[in-house]
Amino acid sequence: MKKPLLLVLTFLCASISYSQEKSDSIQKSNEDLPLEPGREFSISTNQGSWLSLDIHPDGTQVVFDFLGDLYLLPFSGGSAEQLTSGMQFDSQPRFSPDGKKVVFTSDKSGGENIWIIDLETREDKAVTNGNTNRYQSPEWSPDGQYILASKAGFRSGTLKLWMYHVDGGTGVELMSEPGNIKMTGAAFGNSDRFIWYAQREGDWQYNAIFPQFQIGRYDRQTGKNEVMSFREGSGIRPTPSPDGKWLVYGTRYEAQTGLIIRDLESGVERWLAYPVQRDDQESRGTRDALPGMSFTPDSKELVASYGGKIWRIPVSGGQAVEIPFSINTTIELGPELQFEYPIPDSSEFIVKQIRDAIPSPDGSKLAFTSLDRLYVMDLNEKIPRRLTNQEFIQAQPVWSPDGTWIAYTTWNDGVGHIYKTLISGKKAGQPVQLTRENAIYETPAWSPDGKRIVALRGPAVNFQKSLNQRAPGTGRELIWISADGGTATLIDYTYRREFPHFSRNPDRIYLNNNDGTLLSIRWDGSDEKKHVKVVGTTPPGSQSPLEASRIIIGHDESRAVAQVYNDMYLLTIPMVGGETQTINVSKGDKASFPVQKLSDIGGQFLAFSKDMTKVHWSIGNAHIIYDLDSAMQLKSMRETVATNFEEENKKLNKDTLQYSPEEFRIRVTAKRDLPAGKLLLTGARIITMNGDEIIENGWLLVENNRIKNVGPSGSFEVSGDTERMNVTGKTIIPGFVDTHAHVRPAWDIHKPEAWQFWANLAFGVTTVRDPQTSTTDILTYEDRVKAGKMLGPRIYSTGPGMFWQEQIENLDHARKLVSRYSSYYDTKTIKMYVAGNRQQRQWIIMACREQEIMPTTEGSLNFKQNLTQIIDGYPGHEHSFPIFPLYDDAIELIAFSNTAYTPTLLVAYGGPWAENYYYTRENPHDDQQLNYFTPHSEIDSKTRRRGAGTGPGPGGWFMDEEHVFKPLAAEVNSIVKAGGRAGVGSHGQLQGLGYHWELWSIQSGGMSAHEALKVATIMGAESIGLHQEVGSIEPGKQADLLILSKNPLENIRNTRGIEKVMMNGRLYDATTLDQVFPDKKSAPVRTWTEDMPGQVPGISGMEGHE
Repeated sequence: MKKPLLLVLTFLCASISYSQEKSDSIQKSNEDLPLEPGREFSISTNQGSWLSLDIHPDGTQVVFDFLGDLYLLPFSGGSAEQLTSGMQFDSQPRFSPDGKKVVFTSDKSGGENIWIIDLETREDKAVTNGNTNRYQSPEWSPDGQYILASKAGFRSGTLKLWMYHVDGGTGVELMSEPGNIKMTGAAFGNSDRFIWYAQREGDWQYNAIFPQFQIGRYDRQTGKNEVMSFREGSGIRPTPSPDGKWLVYGTRYEAQTGLIIRDLESGVERWLAYPVQRDDQESRGTRDALPGMSFTPDSKELVASYGGKIWRIPVSGGQAVEIPFSINTTIELGPELQFEYPIPDSSEFIVKQIRDAIPSPDGSKLAFTSLDRLYVMDLNEKIPRRLTNQEFIQAQPVWSPDGTWIAYTTWNDGVGHIYKTLISGKKAGQPVQLTRENAIYETPAWSPDGKRIVALRGPAVNFQKSLNQRAPGTGRELIWISADGGTATLIDYTYRREFPHFSRNPDRIYLNNNDGTLLSIRWDGSDEKKHVKVVGTTPPGSQSPLEASRIIIGHDESRAVAQVYNDMYLLTIPMVGGETQTINVSKGDKASFPVQKLSDIGGQFLAFSKDMTKVHWSIGNAHIIYDLDSAMQLKSMRETVATNFEEENKKLNKDTLQYSPEEFRIRVTAKRDLPAGKLLLTGARIITMNGDEIIENGWLLVENNRIKNVGPSGSFEVSGDTERMNVTGKTIIPGFVDTHAHVRPAWDIHKPEAWQFWANLAFGVTTVRDPQTSTTDILTYEDRVKAGKMLGPRIYSTGPGMFWQEQIENLDHARKLVSRYSSYYDTKTIKMYVAGNRQQRQWIIMACREQEIMPTTEGSLNFKQNLTQIIDGYPGHEHSFPIFPLYDDAIELIAFSNTAYTPTLLVAYGGPWAENYYYTRENPHDDQQLNYFTPHSEIDSKTRRRGAGTGPGPGGWFMDEEHVFKPLAAEVNSIVKAGGRAGVGSHGQLQGLGYHWELWSIQSGGMSAHEALKVATIMGAESIGLHQEVGSIEPGKQADLLILSKNPLENIRNTRGIEKVMMNGRLYDATTLDQVFPDKKSAPVRTWTEDMPGQVPGISGMEGHE
């Protein structure tokens, strides 16, 4: 219980001196890069990956970047001198025309900016300011007074050419139109009139179609620009010679990159070097599409990096000459994050999530769902109880105005209805079906007079046959039914309007539009009125503000509550007439009408009490009640403190008197699925993944849900009550771990079974980690699998990603946001999805370390960012590095960091997706097992026509040499051989079978089959902190294993030969998922199967027409 407010104030007066002393000891966070190094990576090498360089104007030195630091090198070669050091990432250096300074990009201020360093004093200064932009490829003007660079917003926006004066100012954009043209690699020749650059439409494309870039030239006298190249392989990184005679640029020929040299007088072109460094045209190219290169002052040689080395290439032709270099340095890394997460064997567990919580009209009770079942709870006693005994999906409860009934939606194997039930009395918990038509019903709302219930309705078949989270056509009608039941009446079609609810006015139905607008209509659908539009902050680089996802009108229509992104707000609703008013909640006191932010770590399932004194929301299994009256009282006290106390104590008491809403955990317990039985598997080859151990004729004993013993045949005793299964000739391996599995079950209204779960389990995936689920629905699905309520692998996830929209302000803010995952969602991990600049990303990993949660990261087609996250100590990296090949420097750094690399080659960066290789060379359409576990329309959509049309997209056919998954897999192989970690992540591209494609792709880079299987099992388990529980066949570990018909060590494709799958000690037939141990029972009905044309009229002989 909360203390009375007067007592709180009295206590504060007595403790001012003590609290003030305590506050003095609080340390201010670092204003730039706050992360303290925790490790040192030492390297001695003569190779470097993606080295951008420049030649000194007098030809005596080379400056280049190496793993985020700058180095100087004699033109003749030798030992490189380190010019910059530290955890910041410095790159793309260029000498000033007088040779006294170097310009470069750096994130040392916390975000990217352009910097200049004086070579004599080694003092540096920023040319640009702010930490919310991205910059690349800075270049000096010939007079040394200006810097040209490409600039865009942090996450969005198109790179444009900007010009800055070296002594300050905000700079000027040279060409703003067309807005979708990206411009990079600005360069001058011997004249300051023309600027050469590369341009393309948009930022990047998956499965790109060439050309991507062409060379452009901007005239500083006329302000006009023109395209100067027309090559199929693009034109990138223009580099003019100092004498004005030559232009070198990069282009793709066949599947490799080369350098073209053009005589600027005659226009004649020829090849200068081929092949060179593979370009970065097919990703974001955050250090340009090729590394920076430079002519010598006499224009006779071009100096460029490729093959991990630096080369002098004669303009006249002939062999390139190496400029040898060596680097012996130490790089600071953040502390290592590695935690272990045990899987308990307790008979019960506390459910992670409550959903759809809503207070009763009198505020005394709370209705909600947990494990997709309906509960009610007295808010004083806080003891939840099931309300009905229905054993199918129940969701979205709503109270009758008198608080005696609860209505809710249901879903049961293709049948959906609205029910109601009394909450007390003899008939309490006895459901009454209200709807007559089978449909998918959503978000019911009870009218203020208690006579009618409004809901969204859509065809049941649309939801039943939907492939992913949402189904087209569901919720397309707004209907009402009598509160006593009956036939539904159509009010109107929804037209992107949703979430019906009411004020005290029984004549109008309030709705939310999907653009953040609150509106209302009459019962006949007429007289639509837009009351207010609610928006929030505009994230860096974005063109528009965040829009409210939910707005709830108050009972008297004077105020509303809204959710914008993850936070809750109270706002005043103006009645002004005319144009709809927009309220920006991020402006706080400066908003157009009163706004109050209520949450600090976020939440969902927003609700407003009938008396408008309390705002409710939930997060995980916690429920929060914000008492508006108590908050107002404390605000008045803060004002009193500010007026009456001494100046030095004002801040203390104002801070201490901040209101904190009531928060409590709702403890719904469920029985953990713990099978009982003993099974001895005999005669199989057992590849344990415990080192290189292989037992050729082994015994494997399973007791209940764990492995009891494993060893050679007859090497241990077995009790007489143990069931035996002869698997001679088979091979047993641990169950697969998918470290990047987007399983995509239905949102909001859940389904009893998920075909995605079935497909993964049947194809041998016994543990998944879904990195970025968009919503929190996965928490309930995780618990349902854990409780044995549905079939599926072990479900782990990051929950919704942590994105840049969070706009993290400081370390304390990061701590609060990370607690959303560590304390409320209990995910063990988060997806740091480009959640801000370098400073913000460091705050996140610092908070994760404190809260013992393992973050993983989004690759984002950005190798510069990838390296900074590895240096900062992030323990996971999702998606492939877009740069290849990588050399010793990057390979050894990644391996040393122990960052787990899940490359998701099926959606590779830097080239065509690997899934297109398999779709166009195999026949998944007719795969019997795939068809059994996957909706036929899902298979058809992905197999019958790949990449139809001419534009880039998810599909298509590509020549073998165009595919990049093998060179990317070679990098994975190198990292693992250097002592690093990797995982297999299918990205949910083709549930189940896609995992095998990804595994085979990883193995194609030179790994042995045994090494690839370790990546798929024990290494994947290590990557997500579960290696003490799963990933290998050892006594005490979870009984997750696969029985294969053939030996995968002989051919990695033998992983497809799965006969049986064991997960959690339960053994299933892989062809049907019928359970064969400890009990024999059939799998539930597959509700996603689709009717095929049968014996119906049609053209004779055309059934098999092709």
